[in-house]
Parts: sequence; C-alpha cells; structure tokens
Amino acid sequence: MKVRTRFAPSPTGFMHIGNLRTALYAYLFARRHNGDFLLRIEDTDTERYVEGAIDTIYNTLSKAGIDIDEGPFKDGGVGPYIQSLRKDIYMRYAEELVQRGGAYYCFCAKERLDTLCDANGIKRYDKHCLRLSKEEIAAKLASGVPYVIRQNMPTEGESSYVDMVFGKISVPCSELEDNVLLKSDGMPTYNFANVVDDHLMGITHVMRGTEYLSSTPKYNLIYDSFGWQRPQYMHLPPIMKDAQRKLSKRYGDANFEDFLNKGYLPEAIVNYIALLGWSPKGNEEKLSMAELIDMFGVEGVSKSSSIFDEQKMRWLNALYLREKTTEEFCILATPFYQRSKVAGKYDYALLSKLLHQRVEILSDIPGMVDFLEEFEAYELALYEHKKMKTDALVARTAVQGALRCLKDIEFTEEQVMAALTAESEGLGIKKGQMLFCVRLAITGKASTPGGAVEIAELLGKEESLRRLEFSLRLLEK
Repeated sequence: MKVRTRFAPSPTGFMHIGNLRTALYAYLFARRHNGDFLLRIEDTDTERYVEGAIDTIYNTLSKAGIDIDEGPFKDGGVGPYIQSLRKDIYMRYAEELVQRGGAYYCFCAKERLDTLCDANGIKRYDKHCLRLSKEEIAAKLASGVPYVIRQNMPTEGESSYVDMVFGKISVPCSELEDNVLLKSDGMPTYNFANVVDDHLMGITHVMRGTEYLSSTPKYNLIYDSFGWQRPQYMHLPPIMKDAQRKLSKRYGDANFEDFLNKGYLPEAIVNYIALLGWSPKGNEEKLSMAELIDMFGVEGVSKSSSIFDEQKMRWLNALYLREKTTEEFCILATPFYQRSKVAGKYDYALLSKLLHQRVEILSDIPGMVDFLEEFEAYELALYEHKKMKTDALVARTAVQGALRCLKDIEFTEEQVMAALTAESEGLGIKKGQMLFCVRLAITGKASTPGGAVEIAELLGKEESLRRLEFSLRLLEK
C-alpha cells in the first residue's frame, strides 16, 4: 500500500505556525516512505473564507520547501481538491449513508432543537427523526421541508482506535451525539467531508491536532458504516505560546510570513518547527529538509505540547546565515539595508563583510548600522574601561596618534590596521587600547558590529578623519 498523506487547511488567511508544522510532518512522513503528499482546501465554512488565501497557502508551502504531489493546481485524478467544488459528491454519499443506516434525515426546526437538553442540562439531539416512518420522510421531502442529515450513532458499546502517538483511544458510544453531517444548504460539515474526501483520495495516514483525538471515534463510525478501511492517525500536541496559552492566529501570534518579513530564512523556520513536537534520535538540531526526511519517524513525536521559543529559532537562523557566502548574505541583506538610515550611502558589500558573521535575523540590520548616520556628541565616560585600562587621557593620546598616522595613507583595511599598530607602538600604548579608543572616537557607541578598522574602511577616509577631529575636540575640552 502506497503511503498518501494530506494537508487540508481552511483558506482563512496567512499560514499559522501550528498549521505549517502539521503540513511539514505530513510531508516528511510521505517522503520518508516514498509516498504522496496532497493539498486539499477545506472551504465549506464560507463565512471564514479570505480572498487570496489559497494562493497564500501555495506560496507558503513553496517557500517552506514543501512540494505538493496533488492539489488544486496539480490534478492527480481524484479531484477536485477544493471542497466547495465537491458538493454533489457529499450529497450522494450522505444519501447512501442514510440507505445504509449510518445516518438519517432530520426535519426538526430550530425552535425544537433549542429546547433539547439531556439529564445533565447539556443540549443533545434526541433521535426524534430517526423514528419517522419511510412514508413520513418521503412526504416531508416531497413537500420541500428543510432538513439536515445526521449521523446515527450507536447507543451501546464503544468506538476505539489506535493512534500512532497516543496509543488506544476509546469513547463510549453513549457519549457520542448524532451530529449533523450535511447541512440544510447541502454543504457538508467537517465531520463528513474529510471522511469522504480522505477515502476517495486514498489517504492512508492522517496528521492533525490533538483537539480531534476524542472526536475521531465518531469519524471512524462513518468509515465503518460504508465498509471503508480506516486511515491511520497521528495526532499532534499543540504548540504553546507559554505554559498556559496556545499559539493562536486568533490572538495575533506570528505566522510564517511574519517571520520571513522579520528576516528569518525559510529553511531555519522549517528546521525549528520540525523540532516543536519531534526529536531526532541523535543530538542534531540544525537539519536540512533532506536530513529531516531521512530521520523523521513517529517514534520521535512527543505526546506533550511544546513552547515556542523565538530565541532558539534566532540561534538556528544565525547558523544558516553564517553558512552563506558573504555575497549571498549581501543579496539577502540588501532589502534591510534599504530600510535603514544608511540606504544608498555605503557600499553594501563592505557592510555585509562587517555584519555577515554577527547578524542573527536580517531585521536586526537597520538597528546595527544606523550608528553610521547617528554620530553626535557622546559621554566621555565611555572611554573609562577597566578591562582595557583606558580613560579620557589615554583616549586623547590614541585619537591624536590616529589622526596623525591616517592622514596620508590609502584607506584600506590592511593599511589602516598597519598604521594604527605602528602608531600604538610609537606611543607606548597597547594595540587593543588604540583600537578601542579609535572605535569609540569614530562611532560614539559603546558597542558596534565590527572593530575600528572595519568601521573606518566603511566610513571612508574623509568621514573617519572628520569624526576623529570631532572626538579630539570633545576630549580636549
């Protein structure tokens, strides 16, 4: 039997991290077993539909490196892959299920339904319409009385299955309500549509959240009523914002596109979310898509929820950035240079040389380079550094020496370093002290990406000397 998995999102906007993880696990499982990965759009809830969301889903999966074998734009012979286009299919199977005794027509008005409660005060349908005769049903259908089709749940016994992660799950049938399978407008509920679609599309393994763990037994009864083989299930625990709250699109938690805009690489995001609920056998954490496919297995999937730790994802992202060449980094960084105060004013290749090994996420770049355009009076206390053994007096000596030795040289990194090194020896101060004071003198900042020589080369000779002169005047006051 060929493995076939699916990702079946609702087109309600951007891809939430939890949804992307579900898609990723379904994809990894299919690829690990040389199977197929399908995309199906579950858009029967028309009120939540967002224009353009299907394109967003496709683009997100593509950027994440998740390629689709079958879907709305890639027919594999079992479409349509958009549920709103399958309405006639659901009607046909709902009526067949009625004939098989697994469902029945319900003509109860809303007013009657609102009065129904069980012994515990919980609203629950009482199987009233199941007791209608064939003649009564035929008459109501002929008269055009509005109806829904409800699942006919057994009242005794239990429905159970073995989940790939959580083991055996059993629910007494007496606790299962006769839910609506087909609504009065002819559209199916989730309960029914996903069962019919998964069967007709040959889905062998279903990955979804643990919120469906206890409701899966009632879906299985639909399979049983038709005489269809049930798929295997892998229910995934939630991703948490913190110990109490789940990550939720409803509460504005970041989605995949948000993280891309913040300057995370798609491969780093995918790598990180793969580890939110699954652990490889070894201690590896930085894993390519090929490595994830090779290593992914149900035995590594956790039963416990995972807390989303953006700092961990930043760390992973930094590893991916540092593997890039400086030229590749420059291409990735350019849009972020263009958002900063230095846009168009400096050589982006030199900026990239300075920042490449220091950036964790690309959106940090504007804050890291804005100092190049924000030079102004600063506190002389910055020169008081115990470890470097510097103060304003040492700084004045260093800055005077820097001005003297840098005026008549070619302003390359190598020439600047050689001149400052030689000058520090002549002044009788340590090279580290000289470079520390010069960096402060040309930036006015306690911390900067890169040292004095790199920043001086980036600023250029004229601007570097101007700033040294400014700082010397400050130190001589």
